[in-house]
Amino acid sequence: MTNQFTDQTTAEEVADVLSNNIRGKTVLITGATIGGIGCESARVICKNHPKLVILACRKEESVQEAIDKIRAEFPDAPLRGLILDLASLKSVRKAAKEVNSYREPIDVLINNAGIMAPPYFKTEDGFEGQFGVNHLGPFEFTNLIIGRILASKTGAPRIVNVSSSVHWLCPIRYDDPGFSDGKAYNNFHAYGQSKTANILFSKELSRRYKDKGLLAFSLHPGGVQTNLLRHFDIAQVLKDGVTDWKGNAFDLTAVKWKSLEAGSATHIVAAFDPSIVDHNGSYLEDAQVHNELARPDALDEENAIKLWNFSEQLLHGKVRGIAKKRSMNWAKSSLNFSQPKMNPIVAFFSFKKKA
Repeated sequence: MTNQFTDQTTAEEVADVLSNNIRGKTVLITGATIGGIGCESARVICKNHPKLVILACRKEESVQEAIDKIRAEFPDAPLRGLILDLASLKSVRKAAKEVNSYREPIDVLINNAGIMAPPYFKTEDGFEGQFGVNHLGPFEFTNLIIGRILASKTGAPRIVNVSSSVHWLCPIRYDDPGFSDGKAYNNFHAYGQSKTANILFSKELSRRYKDKGLLAFSLHPGGVQTNLLRHFDIAQVLKDGVTDWKGNAFDLTAVKWKSLEAGSATHIVAAFDPSIVDHNGSYLEDAQVHNELARPDALDEENAIKLWNFSEQLLHGKVRGIAKKRSMNWAKSSLNFSQPKMNPIVAFFSFKKKA
């Protein structure tokens, strides 16, 4: 593996090493707004001569601002914009239709867009907001363009799903993923559930399409001060603390913060590093494969299949709101995963065992 990279290695430093692996690739990055990890990742990729970088944002002005910023540094950067609102399946499907019309296949998809711990809301289609935006939207978008990804002439296209160490706060609530229509809503548990889903989605993608050469990874970027934190007062959260779904307190005082540049590094590793090919479906932190840092059920193959089927039912069955009461024995047939016996200290954005 890439042992030369550390938790403080920047995306630009990683890209310098992997420049030949970036050259000539077509990359699609969601959530590429200025000031965020997605835009920084795109900037670094553009420095290394990709064939095309597609920047997907919710608003047209955000797309144009990102393009203008990158082209101010790299005037010939091969950029294309895409409007994608993950809170709207109509927008997701429209964006996917546009991608499917492109002549270029997609070599790398980075599902970077997301929201963190907002007040309760529902998406346009009636899903709990964080589960909808962070999981169901990317799940639908990815599946709709999977043909363009598998058409990659590289022979080993990649899908990267950006998760978080905060997935430790909550597993998938199959019996009530919508938090009883908001009545039982906990904004951090909902975030944790959606980030668990990102890891499981990568795991199942890697299994389902391994014979097609697809590589899929999930990752935790680290604690980075971006617009993602806009829905809460981080100082107050650190003071008050956070509990997991069982009510266990987590120590949030050991936050390991990163610069935007270092926080983007693991994106570049997951998207381009040839040394992690044999770790398909893995979870990364600090620019390294760290499956031991993920909650065990988040990497469980049966659970990954279960979430995939559950997501398909929500999106394409008759269930339009995930908090809606309905008899779904197949979904409620819990796999009864044993939770980890360790009592880890989980930093708010960075969980890591000490050697």
